[in-house]
Amino acid sequence: MKLKIENLVKKYDGNLVLNNLNLETEDINTLVIIGPSGGGKSTLIRILAGLENPNSGKVKIDDEKIRYNEKYLCSYRKTIGLVFQAFNLFPHLTALENITLPLIQVHKLNPVVAKERAVSFLTRFGLKEHMNKKPGQLSGGQQQRVAITRAITLETRFIILDEPTSALDPALTAEVLDIISELRKEGKKIILVTHSMSFAKSVADRIIFVAEGKVIEEGGPEIIDNPKTDMLKTFLNKTLKY
Repeated sequence: MKLKIENLVKKYDGNLVLNNLNLETEDINTLVIIGPSGGGKSTLIRILAGLENPNSGKVKIDDEKIRYNEKYLCSYRKTIGLVFQAFNLFPHLTALENITLPLIQVHKLNPVVAKERAVSFLTRFGLKEHMNKKPGQLSGGQQQRVAITRAITLETRFIILDEPTSALDPALTAEVLDIISELRKEGKKIILVTHSMSFAKSVADRIIFVAEGKVIEEGGPEIIDNPKTDMLKTFLNKTLKY
């Protein structure tokens, strides 16, 4: 996955959230985004996912320019798996139905094929016995594993995960991180926002530190241990206390 972002600007009600953000990566599997709350991380990935339109700037993914018009974005969004911290599962559907619904309704798969694919992935991630349960009957870790399973069954170009473990306790967090690590080892393309520095170091090919609407520092996993900017040093000192 190659990313090229030029002079990206996003404002909300006159407030500058992304301030001429620039980024260019080589071909990588896993990009990890870290940074303080309100620094622009979530806005950046929503723009990369085609859920928000920038005020100005250019985005290219694998040399394809993202065009921020609804006709293009409707098609583009189908190529991306999205996992948010709030799970975003339909409460009235079972785990199996949460996975098969987009396969059938959006990607037009045959219902039998969709079910076979969903059951295969649920089995792989230890969720087969829970597939007929609704989200309210599942633990937080199980719900997030279902959300990740839904994202990868779509056979997308890449997956975007926005702090997928922030609402979970340590035991459930470990379940989810194990799945993400497994996907990385298989070569799945991943963009991940996380507040876990140890996990960032273990999975990242590239880490970017986003604050004040800009990429302040970037590099390999080593930047966690050897930050160069005062802003990243301050952020890590606060984060690693918890």
